[in-house]
Amino acid sequence: MKQETIIQVLIKLGELFEKLGKNESWNGYQIGLTENEYSVANELIVKQKFINPWFTEESVRNSLTGISTWLHKDILNTFVSTYSFTDKPKNVLLVMAGNIPMVGFHDFICVILSGNKASCKLSSDDQTLLPFFTDYLCTNAPELSSRISFVAGNMKNIDAVIATGSNNSMLHFKDYFGKYPHIFRKNRTSVAVLTGEESNEELHELGGDIFKYFGLGCRNVTYLLVKEDFNLNRFFENVTAYGDIINHHKYANNYDYNRVVYLMNSAEMLDNNFVLLRESDELFGPLSMIHYKRWKDKCEVENFINKHDSEIQVVVGKNHLPFGKAQQPTITDFADNVDTMKFLELL
Repeated sequence: MKQETIIQVLIKLGELFEKLGKNESWNGYQIGLTENEYSVANELIVKQKFINPWFTEESVRNSLTGISTWLHKDILNTFVSTYSFTDKPKNVLLVMAGNIPMVGFHDFICVILSGNKASCKLSSDDQTLLPFFTDYLCTNAPELSSRISFVAGNMKNIDAVIATGSNNSMLHFKDYFGKYPHIFRKNRTSVAVLTGEESNEELHELGGDIFKYFGLGCRNVTYLLVKEDFNLNRFFENVTAYGDIINHHKYANNYDYNRVVYLMNSAEMLDNNFVLLRESDELFGPLSMIHYKRWKDKCEVENFINKHDSEIQVVVGKNHLPFGKAQQPTITDFADNVDTMKFLELL
């Protein structure tokens, strides 16, 4: 199978993702689906919340829109241009997470763009989206049918593994798959650096970095490094637009539980009725709570980031990734800064 064929069908999928992401009406068969098939795709998106309550329609469409930005001819051609395409496909097991919709899609396209075979072990929280869109790919490029499979139970005849999960999952990954060439990913989170020079718009964009996908992704900001004289009321004032998040019952349950627990323990915290702020050196906090730390000197910021380098996915702020971009990775933003394509090239 030629790489050009894979790129062509991914471009077509990108067009579909863009339309579904924007919830556009069906406008003809040029997208590769009949009007009824397009309606089925939309129904699948809407029904995700019944499979996984965190997968709201908005979250799924946001994810598809984000992925669609990768699937353009120039972007894909540039992406693959520095890597080789194998004519001896290896079987790569993809153990996928389910914290945000289609979170394993980048690994998936890396495997097929490198010429290898993807054996996908889906999370129980995200079982239907990728198979549906894989059917679309294989309908438009039947040769891909032999390159993509979905597996459960014991995994056999695999040559390499890319697995994403929790810190606890890491122990199982090592036990079961440590003998294979592998990429294992564990818990990470993201950090924002606030100097006090941020505009109100930038602080508003930071809210998106925090609350998009309910804060469940490794690229979600859950820790603030705040300059000592920064008034946290400015933060609260500029994220009020995200207050509707409290109307999601699972998020609200987390917020209520954490609020009560910390109040019962007389722990100091700030509260704006939909997110809690607590001063802490702990990088990871519970869902609905943001930890923060005040700093006087930039060296303190650098030391904190360096200390937690293996646990931080991205840093947003002045002289870092711009506010509002944490949940907008490009196709070259490899998770944990591990070049998946290079790993696959060396199999």
